[in-house]
Amino acid sequence: MSENVVPSSDELIKRADQLVPLIRSRALSATQNRNLDDEVVEALAEAGMFELRRPLRYGGYETSARGLFDVVSTLSAGDGSTGWNTAVWAIGSWMAAAFPDHVQDEVFATPATRICVVLSPTAVATETDGGLRVNGRWRFMSGARHSHWQIIITMAPAPDGSQWPVAALVPMSELKVEDDWYASGLAATGSVTTVAEDLFVPLERTLPMPAILQGQYATELNADSPVFRTPMIPTGASGFIGVAVGMGRAALDEFLGRLPGRKITFTDYAEQSAAPVTHFQVAEAALKLDEAEFHAHRMVDLLDEKGTAGEPWTLRERMRNRGWLGRLVELVGESVNTLADASGGSSIYTSVPIQRIQRDMQAFTLHGLMHPNTNFELYGRELCGLEPNTMYI
Repeated sequence: MSENVVPSSDELIKRADQLVPLIRSRALSATQNRNLDDEVVEALAEAGMFELRRPLRYGGYETSARGLFDVVSTLSAGDGSTGWNTAVWAIGSWMAAAFPDHVQDEVFATPATRICVVLSPTAVATETDGGLRVNGRWRFMSGARHSHWQIIITMAPAPDGSQWPVAALVPMSELKVEDDWYASGLAATGSVTTVAEDLFVPLERTLPMPAILQGQYATELNADSPVFRTPMIPTGASGFIGVAVGMGRAALDEFLGRLPGRKITFTDYAEQSAAPVTHFQVAEAALKLDEAEFHAHRMVDLLDEKGTAGEPWTLRERMRNRGWLGRLVELVGESVNTLADASGGSSIYTSVPIQRIQRDMQAFTLHGLMHPNTNFELYGRELCGLEPNTMYI
């Protein structure tokens, strides 16, 4: 077996940047087709974008949180849906690496393994010999059509007789797909509904969600890896914040790229760039994006520092991390909206990317774990000395 050569973060960013022209050229058609372009997915695979959170022993890179953020933000500057699905597949690989090692042998036997996941426990499982029998459906399953496995979340019997959410690894071939993804934003993510009908899942391919969220992973071989001993929610956020920041960068670049020669209709301004209101708008948008990147960097740097040191996260740090996440999403959303509002009537054409970026950012903001108000409330509870009202911290 040849030695696994792990590219540096700079090399991965370079590879991602080289993909941006292709990604941009297919963004409009992907939005119209409600799915990522096959050629884009193949190019991502060839560039190693699906190895970011694959364990080293399977040829993966175990990329740092900072490296993951930088790569995803670069891809998302080309198209938010492409960055979103890359982040989904990264956290899918990370979650799979928490399962027993012999289960990982099966999951990662496929080259460029892609594992989709949502965290909603919208299924019911009953115990049966050797495993669980599952029935249910999962909406918003981003990247399902290009995935090999799905991590399903189902309510199942707990040891004390109550019900608790359980994660389970399932081959996509054992699930049905409903083509119901007609969305206003992040439309190219192909976030269809998947369905389990009387699905048997071996017990070895299940792991209680409370254990995952509390860092009680079943793997032994990944236990000493800085990447795989971090808490799940901050780890997942490290990829998704790259999507937001990348879209923010794209909006600013797109606005400034269209600025030369543009006038403000029905005014005396022959150049939009000469108007004071434009100066205020671009300054505000750029500064909010800078502030968002500040929050992003301290989020991923804390992950890397504590992962390398093997230090556990305090409850306060987890709740504060959600607060930073909410502020980042709010800032990028405001930045994109300001630039979109300043883009003029011609920007409503689908050929102009900023209208798609705005819709993608709105869809991003509405996600249950990303919404600023949800995150601010959680952080505010910590500041007020109250316990969290969710296990997703």
